[in-house]
Amino acid sequence: MTPRRRESPLKSVPLKGSNQSTVRDVNERLVLHLIRRHGTLTKAEATRATGLSANAVSEIFKALENDGLLLRGAPIRGRVGQPSVPMRLNPEARHYLGLKIGRRSFDMVVINFIGGVAARRTATHEYPSPQGLIAFIKESFRPLLRSAKLKREDLAASGIAMPSELWHWAEDFVAPREELEKWRTFDVNVELAALLPGPISVENDGTAACRGELVFGPPTEKQDFIYFFIGTFIGGGVVLNGSVFPGRWGNSGGFGPLRIPDEPGGHRLIDHASLSVFANLLTEQNLDTNLLYDDNADWSAFEPTLSHWITRAARSLAHAIVSAQAVIDFEAVIIDGALPNAVRDRLVAEVDRHFHRLDLRGIYQPDICAGHFGSIIRALGAAAYPISNDFMIDQNTLLRREPSAQLAR
Repeated sequence: MTPRRRESPLKSVPLKGSNQSTVRDVNERLVLHLIRRHGTLTKAEATRATGLSANAVSEIFKALENDGLLLRGAPIRGRVGQPSVPMRLNPEARHYLGLKIGRRSFDMVVINFIGGVAARRTATHEYPSPQGLIAFIKESFRPLLRSAKLKREDLAASGIAMPSELWHWAEDFVAPREELEKWRTFDVNVELAALLPGPISVENDGTAACRGELVFGPPTEKQDFIYFFIGTFIGGGVVLNGSVFPGRWGNSGGFGPLRIPDEPGGHRLIDHASLSVFANLLTEQNLDTNLLYDDNADWSAFEPTLSHWITRAARSLAHAIVSAQAVIDFEAVIIDGALPNAVRDRLVAEVDRHFHRLDLRGIYQPDICAGHFGSIIRALGAAAYPISNDFMIDQNTLLRREPSAQLAR
């Protein structure tokens, strides 16, 4: 059957290339970036989108295909002249390791070039410790590789996602302060260099989750959005100009300290829209909180406490969105978390409802929608950093290395 002609999704792309041969690497990144964001790209579409000459685009496609980064799709026929051939990313071009260091769990994945998960290992704990992390890696890394049918040398890089200043907030989830203080002097790059394939990058877990949504999520025309991730605490990230904006210190989108008005129980977003708060409510009702850390759990047994927490979290998130919109006109708000899909969708609907009850004069009203990955996204986002750093264009920094990522040498 003859494939139908596709309408180009590239209506307006602010990224432009250069026809000078000295910037070939930038142009190749640009083409790879656009293919990742739109799924496939023909030479004609790439030429229109980038401003490069048809000959320059042809050479870039040829080089990327020869390097194993691109694969040819079925020709699109039905037009005058030669059929167009859409190009797509080769999933097996590279493999990466992603590791999430969390307050309640460790999560380690091996992914391919488009974010497909080849293998995963997880472990829960009462609180994270450096020695527990090392034990988890030593126990899990080789089985992980065997499950993925890969060798250590097959992994191009490792990314790590972890909360900034992990030694803080001990009182908010009942952890021994002296144990958390060990993270203050634990150099992740140095201590894990012999255990994980390098180079190693380290990024705030909320920023990493946001990056994972941007790099591996469905194609979107949205260039500016806020991303909330609800875990033990609440964090997230910021996307500006189609790229993650980590900020000078790597903590942009650390929404937990945002002040929330007129809400009993605390004046910060973290005091309401976080799983530690929900766990405390369940404990007060003598309910088992272990289900909170099971990806496949059914939370219906937590009613009516669950509905109470969703309402409380939604009110607070609605206020937080208004505060963020007063600073930048974000086009969208994406909400994800270590939540069952049904719970996440209920929360998103409730946030949208409460948001539209507030005084929105002078406020751009963004789309409020759900994320696509759940708890695994922090590990996926950790692995997304080297892909983003090596094969995508950062419109906020261009070729300047982001200060938030620490690369082992």
